[in-house]
Amino acid sequence: MSQVRPFRIETSAQQLTDLKERLARTRFAPALSGQDWTHGTPPGYLAELVEYWHTTFDWRKAEEHLNELPQFLAEVGGVTLHFVHTKGVGPHPFPLLFSHGWPGSFVEVTKIIGPLTDPAAHGGDPADAFDVVAPSMPGFGFSPHPGTPGINPTVIGGLYDRLMTEVLGYPRYGAQGGDFGAQVSSRIGRDHGDHVAGIHLNLMGATPVLDSAPLTPAEQAFVAQAEHFFSVEGGYAQIQGTKPATLGAGLSDSPAGLAAWMVEKFRAWSDCDGDVESVFSKDELLTDITLYWLTNTITTSARLYYETMRTEGMLGRNTPGYVDTPTGFASFAKENFTPPREWVARAYNLQRFTEFDHGGHFAALERPEDLVTEIREFFRPLRA
Repeated sequence: MSQVRPFRIETSAQQLTDLKERLARTRFAPALSGQDWTHGTPPGYLAELVEYWHTTFDWRKAEEHLNELPQFLAEVGGVTLHFVHTKGVGPHPFPLLFSHGWPGSFVEVTKIIGPLTDPAAHGGDPADAFDVVAPSMPGFGFSPHPGTPGINPTVIGGLYDRLMTEVLGYPRYGAQGGDFGAQVSSRIGRDHGDHVAGIHLNLMGATPVLDSAPLTPAEQAFVAQAEHFFSVEGGYAQIQGTKPATLGAGLSDSPAGLAAWMVEKFRAWSDCDGDVESVFSKDELLTDITLYWLTNTITTSARLYYETMRTEGMLGRNTPGYVDTPTGFASFAKENFTPPREWVARAYNLQRFTEFDHGGHFAALERPEDLVTEIREFFRPLRA
């Protein structure tokens, strides 16, 4: 069994000095359309964000806040995994694996981990308590990429299952995720149904096998919606999925470039009506961006796209199938694409489907109360 080692984030003064010097030397590109985001992150907004990063943002405060979470390292299948592990406060806490995506990180769990682990302290029922395990994906944050090919959602799902069962000793658990976390959770549900009691998703992580049953009008509209998204918003995935090293050469050298690349997705994919800071504060955005910068993991995180596209395909397109594990699905109105219930049921053993009028891609950060309620409701009958 892998030895679990306590972990704390410890950033050197030299790292922060180097970051501030680079920010001070930023050369901004000429504006293509004023403050319009049509062509991507406009230099005007980027200059404002970089100035705040350089003069006001306090990484030490963010670091202290993150270090309040109990963090650990463990070797699993030759891969070093960093993870948060918070024990629940209640009569029978149920183990829950939370998987983040890109451009997110384990930071995504910070708003939901308290209500999930200690519901009574947040106005809930202690019987709904969870033990929450939130790993950093290989190549993200403090989980270094092993440097070997083939690290895709299926492989990560296998590593996470071993983390939960072999390392942490949970014979049975639940899994939740959005973005790549939905793909990983879907593979866990498909491949490790003997361990996982149920999976809860806020994005489709699998592609169904289409049988002779014709698509409903709602399904046809969804397929068109998804195709439109990938045609107008999918350029980032094609770049990360084909040339992550070339992209990483620039983003690993320029914190402003990294910020531009990441903040554009937080804006485009959230329910913010064009104003990213109506949903995320600068401090929230920069905590996640700085984590990528200090760990120098933008290239290795992008590599997940490269490996996935060459094997199972994004959203499992190359390996369509059915996930028999009980599944819950939360559909937030401004998600990148919102499948109807019948489409989700083609791919999963769907037990719960809830639609929300608000919220986008980053559910744990945007709509933490809604997501916590859904997780509690879905897993309540699966705890026994």
